[in-house]
Amino acid sequence: MHIAKPGLRILGIAESYSGREESTIAGVVMRKDLLIDGVAFARVTVGGSDATDAIIRLFNRLGRRDINLMMISGSVIAWYNIIDPVVVQDATGLPVIVTTYEESEGLAEDIIRHFPGDTRRLAAYQRLGDRISIRLHTGYDLFIRPYGIPPEDARRLCNDVTYEGRVPEPVRVARLIARGLIRSGLP
Repeated sequence: MHIAKPGLRILGIAESYSGREESTIAGVVMRKDLLIDGVAFARVTVGGSDATDAIIRLFNRLGRRDINLMMISGSVIAWYNIIDPVVVQDATGLPVIVTTYEESEGLAEDIIRHFPGDTRRLAAYQRLGDRISIRLHTGYDLFIRPYGIPPEDARRLCNDVTYEGRVPEPVRVARLIARGLIRSGLP
């Protein structure tokens, strides 16, 4: 993968909470030069454990071989439905960058409180490991977990595709599209 290439394609994935039982995720294929050339959707169970499988399904539905990287907005979505980026990377063959936007003490205590005895969910969260804080050229901090890509390359890519604020464009646009789908009332 040549990270400086303007035609590099990133699959940005973000969630828009859509209800008590299911939530919607959108995936946007965006070139590094901001050209959008693909969109897909999936649903995840609120409080479930199907987020990883949903992302893999979304990727497979696209049927694309030209995607170079996946960027996911958060690894804990839909009320503690935890994404396993290593499984996503293994299943898709793509490097993965998980982005988050605020400092946090972590969610282990919340998981224990809301899901007592759910050792699999807690272990899945703990396997995520620590986040890396990076300072973007916009002056904001972004927190990343890179998988299958060196942290310095992940930092550079996040900087290259963040135009204002702290949210990289592929995941920002994915979130807008997911929200739009929810607001439209379409299934």
